Amino acid sequence: MGAVACGTAENLTAAQKLDRAVDKLGQGTSLSFELGLDTDAATLKALDADAAPGEEIPEQVAELLAGARVSVSVQSKKPLQDSSDTDITGMAVKVSGPDGDLLEYRQVGDWAYLRTGVKPLEKATGNQLPAPEDLPLDATDLKQVLSGGWVKMPADSLTKNTPGQESSPSANPSAQARQKKVLNGLQQLINREVQLKDTGTKDGADHITATAPFRTLLTGLFDELRPLARDLPQGAKLPTSKDFKGAPNKKITADFAVKDGALNEVSVDLAPLVDTAKSDKFALVLRVGKGEQATAPAPAAQIDLEALAQQLFGGPAIPGQTKPAL
Repeated sequence: MGAVACGTAENLTAAQKLDRAVDKLGQGTSLSFELGLDTDAATLKALDADAAPGEEIPEQVAELLAGARVSVSVQSKKPLQDSSDTDITGMAVKVSGPDGDLLEYRQVGDWAYLRTGVKPLEKATGNQLPAPEDLPLDATDLKQVLSGGWVKMPADSLTKNTPGQESSPSANPSAQARQKKVLNGLQQLINREVQLKDTGTKDGADHITATAPFRTLLTGLFDELRPLARDLPQGAKLPTSKDFKGAPNKKITADFAVKDGALNEVSVDLAPLVDTAKSDKFALVLRVGKGEQATAPAPAAQIDLEALAQQLFGGPAIPGQTKPAL
């Protein structure tokens, strides 16, 4: 009985420390994070060891996934935990691959900016994108995008007139109730399935580990997210327990690094899921920090988002065109 009580006390202590570390992030007016895999192409290809001939992960795809990084930075006029959409003053998103930036997006004030890394994209996909000069004369917006330079559009053009788009969840009482139910359910899932442990200090950071069976946690996660299914776009569905039947139920461990009282890094060790891994290094890593102020790039050519979509998929925006530009 004493051992159980001791374990429970340890869990509460680690949980409280982790809660405070996450809360501190919300007290700031900016936040950045970078998500990527800490592994190599050989380990990723080992995931497909049992795949039928010809269905294995291509070397090019494995190298792309191993080197891919997604970074996000957000700035607000208020502490992030108290911010609404109108308080956000800047946002930047970048998707990078082993050969350079694939896509970069910024939102500054009323404008959204976009840049495509044409050469890295071509190398990553193994396909050549059309040269701007080879596109139809009227595909002006698509030409700007494929030139590799920055383009801009009104930020509200990304959300207005979207089919099935409802009011903001923060302004929707029923959506708020669903969110609260989900948060409560996730907290119960963590308390029930996740073993937390304070593992001490390393490299100037306090470390807390969280261990749980992979399939059990994944199934429970989507079960708890089920109330939000009605907020998804039409046709989108959440996976069910049947979809996870073949997933391994080995225990995986996430290591949370807390520095100066705030969450600094999360590393999820996925190596136990890969019996034939070529190395022990197979982790999903999230690095957290202070966000830098997003700036408006110059020059940036203005485009029309609706016209761009029509030029991509074909339509009346390009007179006389009967086929999509791509």
